[in-house]
Amino acid sequence: MRALISVSDKTGVVEFAGKLAAMGWEIISTSGTMKMLKEAGVKVTSVSDVTGFPEICDGRVKTLHPKIHGALLARRDIPEHMAELKANGIETIDLVCVNLYPFCETIAKPDVTMEDAIEHIDIGGPSMLRSSAKNWESVTVVCDPSDYNTIIDEITAEGNTTRETRLRLSAKAYTHTAEYDIAIATYMRSKADLPEKLFLEYDIAQELRYGENPHQSARFYKSPVPEPYSLATAEQLNGKELSYNNIQDANAALNIVREFTEPFCVGLKHMNPCGSAVGADIVEAWKKTYEGDKTSIYGGIVAANREINLDMAKLLKPIFLEIVMAPSFAPDALELLRTKKNLRVLKVDMTQDNVVRKQFVSMNGGLLVQDRDSSTKSAISGTCATEVKPTEAQLADLDFAWHIVKHVKSNAIVVAKGGMTYGVGAGQMNRVGSAEIALKEAGATLKAEGLDIRTSGLVMASDGFFPFDDCVAMAAEYGITAIVQPGGSIRDEDSIKKCNDCGISMIFTGERHFKH
Repeated sequence: MRALISVSDKTGVVEFAGKLAAMGWEIISTSGTMKMLKEAGVKVTSVSDVTGFPEICDGRVKTLHPKIHGALLARRDIPEHMAELKANGIETIDLVCVNLYPFCETIAKPDVTMEDAIEHIDIGGPSMLRSSAKNWESVTVVCDPSDYNTIIDEITAEGNTTRETRLRLSAKAYTHTAEYDIAIATYMRSKADLPEKLFLEYDIAQELRYGENPHQSARFYKSPVPEPYSLATAEQLNGKELSYNNIQDANAALNIVREFTEPFCVGLKHMNPCGSAVGADIVEAWKKTYEGDKTSIYGGIVAANREINLDMAKLLKPIFLEIVMAPSFAPDALELLRTKKNLRVLKVDMTQDNVVRKQFVSMNGGLLVQDRDSSTKSAISGTCATEVKPTEAQLADLDFAWHIVKHVKSNAIVVAKGGMTYGVGAGQMNRVGSAEIALKEAGATLKAEGLDIRTSGLVMASDGFFPFDDCVAMAAEYGITAIVQPGGSIRDEDSIKKCNDCGISMIFTGERHFKH
């Protein structure tokens, strides 16, 4: 029996090859793998000795030869095939152990060149996997080190792998080469600017109990390329399994956290922030977040961009929450949070990056694809359209509110001050309705503190422009001092005039952030 072993991922390969050799198998290998096996004392035959032809073109050509592929593809049950092998001095190969050049890992590097990417496109490896998988009745094909033990156990017990195992490994090999080709095709098509085809590859991360509702089945799939601010790579430290709705909400919370570099905390419910704030430290940020809406946070999600310490954990513990997320947890804080056995505690990679990624939204019979809305213009750099100019403090509040309103379902209005949200109006069919909700909520929050909204100096942000001056008129009634909005309405002058009449400053960012 002969095995050809040529791997990029060398995990466990020495032990695997050694056990095959100990059972009398002849091991054939290529340069890098052969060197490792020889150094470990495994007897190895070079591919070049089998083919009678040297490795050429810097190793680009080494296994593409009839003495390799004939040995793999010849059907053992067809006498003519076996006669042709004998006539050409070819011996069969019974097992192929191959995994491929790390193409995906290579293109994931931020500074990768196209030349480097192309050099990591494997040719001989996929060819051997496909040849072996096609002839699975006779050839065992293995591309995953996790299968080594099963193969050794079956060969030890039966002299060869079982038919069922070979079929399973064949399917696995074709999946491996398909994923590999999709990655290459996607990369090359992006370089050639060919958008008419879209290939997606995701691996199952979790079977979910159900979807948005109990009568809907659901699964969670993850991208093979990890990224920060992702539930797919988060480490769950406590609590029940995540549900479909948990994942949706947590993802929305992480997208908001991603907007801020200073200590920041957000409370979220049903895909919308119900409180958020920046602070001198994460404890202050949480206190302000909670004060912004003590009611809606019940049964919600909390996400922070700093380590959660014991002081913050003590504040979180009495509140009924579904999820708490942070880049890390102090050991004593984690110990305290774990006393709530159902509370899902997630450690999330919150490394900032500037990679532009795609967003996919399923439609009946299709997909919508767009660049994620991952960059936000600063309100501070916007254009002041009014006679009254905002103060530095107002500019800072406008900038904060602008980064929050971006993540609220349209039509969206956010009322804020001091790096803290006081009112959030989300998802109304008209912008006046959202403004009314946000302003009344802010008024109620301030009233509970013994304050009057009309003298509190709040600012307001809108995710879309004002088609009329009605939102400005309402804002003036509630004492709003400054407004930030995209601008761009044919009736912008109406809103500008109303602001001037009411002594309100207004910034145009020139950037819209609808969120449907």
